[in-house]
Amino acid sequence: MSTASPTLNVMIKAARKAARRLVRDFGEVENLQVSMKGAGDFVSAADRKAEEIIREELTTARPAYGWVGEESEPVEGKDPTRRWIVDPLDGTTNFLHGLPHWSISIALEHKGEIVAGVVYDPAKDEMFVAEQGSGAWLNDRRIRVSARREMVGLLLATGVPFGSKRTLHLTMRDFAALMPRCSGVRRMGSAALDLAYVAAGRYDGFWERELQSWDMAAGILLVKEAGGLVGTIKPGGDPLETGVILATNAEVFEPIRKLLDPD
Repeated sequence: MSTASPTLNVMIKAARKAARRLVRDFGEVENLQVSMKGAGDFVSAADRKAEEIIREELTTARPAYGWVGEESEPVEGKDPTRRWIVDPLDGTTNFLHGLPHWSISIALEHKGEIVAGVVYDPAKDEMFVAEQGSGAWLNDRRIRVSARREMVGLLLATGVPFGSKRTLHLTMRDFAALMPRCSGVRRMGSAALDLAYVAAGRYDGFWERELQSWDMAAGILLVKEAGGLVGTIKPGGDPLETGVILATNAEVFEPIRKLLDPD
């Protein structure tokens, strides 16, 4: 993306700097010091260090902005209209098991809207970026959501609740409604990359319940700037507030939503 703003360049630089540390730790995954946050939800020393690196880079460049990160307490900045929303390692369980499918997600929110987003996959060196009004990009290539219209041809992605999450029964109902009608459903373990893949047309849609804002903030902008639709399963909600998201192209959003919300 040759016309990236100074702010987006700061975000890209932060993601790459954190990635260098994560890639090194990923190569020594068996030696990582790991603690437990909850059943099935692990946090590693690598995760915390990556957030420290990103936070230092972003706050040095934009010291007045607020902060929301997965591994730290939120901070309201001197500029109350802008805040960073960061997941330093989305796909921690994959990372800790040596699976090369995890990402860094950085978003900038301004007055309640995501205006810039970066999702970086270090294992594949794929940098997904978007700025409001400037389209979505994968490395130096413009990306668009898929154009598929028929349910039978759709490849969808989701996340399956684990541990103490409460929506497993709803997700099982979702599978029962969708799988007989589409080409398949993938559960890859990084919501940020799932949304980036929707933006790139690799997936035709993504839905999930019980997400956090840092899981999806950057990905939401990627999908929108790639020509897709993002909303909630119940009409009228905000994914960042509800934790429930549906992202597809414009043609299949409503048919999928109705299958996920039959009431």
